[in-house]
Amino acid sequence: MPATRIMPTEEGQELIDLTREICDKELRPKAGDVEAAAAAAGDAFPTEAFRTLGQAGLLSLPYPEEFGGGGQPYEVYLQVVEEIASAWMSVAVGTSVHSLTAYPVAEYGTDAQRAALMPGMLSGEQLGAYCLSEQQAGSDIASMTTRAAKDGNDWVINGRKAWISHAGHADYYTCFVRTSNDGGRGLSCLHVPAGTEGLSFAQPERKMGLHGDTVGEVIFENVRVPGENLLGSEGQGINIALAALDSGRLGIAAASTGLAQAALDLAAAYATQRHQFGRPIGDNQGLAFMVADMEAAVTSARATYLHAARLKDAGRPFSKQAAVAKLVASDAAMKVTTDAVQVLGGAGYTQDFPAERYFRDAKITQIFEGTNQIQRLVISRHVLGDART
Repeated sequence: MPATRIMPTEEGQELIDLTREICDKELRPKAGDVEAAAAAAGDAFPTEAFRTLGQAGLLSLPYPEEFGGGGQPYEVYLQVVEEIASAWMSVAVGTSVHSLTAYPVAEYGTDAQRAALMPGMLSGEQLGAYCLSEQQAGSDIASMTTRAAKDGNDWVINGRKAWISHAGHADYYTCFVRTSNDGGRGLSCLHVPAGTEGLSFAQPERKMGLHGDTVGEVIFENVRVPGENLLGSEGQGINIALAALDSGRLGIAAASTGLAQAALDLAAAYATQRHQFGRPIGDNQGLAFMVADMEAAVTSARATYLHAARLKDAGRPFSKQAAVAKLVASDAAMKVTTDAVQVLGGAGYTQDFPAERYFRDAKITQIFEGTNQIQRLVISRHVLGDART
């Protein structure tokens, strides 16, 4: 069943209706086959799916219309991401990642950079990658070692970034690099177009789930970019990264909620169709109560990310609420997909139903965009800090 929504505007409702139509006609029928092909081949990127969303204007919703964006509040954008996730989780994650890559330009770029870069980023013709993590610098981004050194007016980048969505398929790479030895204050952000000499990619990671979300190492070997590709000021990288991650966590919370909704819908339908002992298995109270708990988890997840989004739209602090939303929604996704496999029983353990795919896709939501242990650290620091004031 589609989620019950109250959209803030008529235009927002029209966007949800459009998204649901695309999900039903273009995404949901193809998701299983492409995910299976990607698992077998190691890399089968859903380029056509992103092109479809881009042509519909759904890859640029939260950015200003003057640069080709949709000019939509985050409350609307995130609900679109949720709908996409209910049809195809890999594509929803990719949509969130792409939005994240444009954030440093939109919020920290100069007027000239916005005019030069954002129309392409928001056109639907380009897809971005967000290069932050490294093998030894995941949650501890201040320990990154990928370095950019000044050479005349250019920056020359050397190092490796790990776990990068869209690696080898993106049109540009939003990269965080070390520009001085001053710890976290020594990081900066650079825009690197695809095809730049010295930019290469390792073999994609063979993952448990999200097979359509190609992830791999991005390798920089004397990659030279002009000085004007610096986003924000030198040394401002950690502030840019952390601010972007607050928004990115909301994208993952929305995607997690959509995945959980898909698992709930599958379980509820199966529980009414599968008969044992002369009646639908959903008539058994033990199973019915499990479905009720699944519904409560999905509804709670949706409420947390919408609350954070409304704070963001109002221009109010939302870092704590974003961490809460990511924690609650990703834990809900893991629980609801696990329970969906249980409701389907032996059938849930087979590839005849998407329950096992939902289960595999859910696990990473508790890990990326900051592990849920990091979310608890962020939340506790906010709460205890507020209690001291």
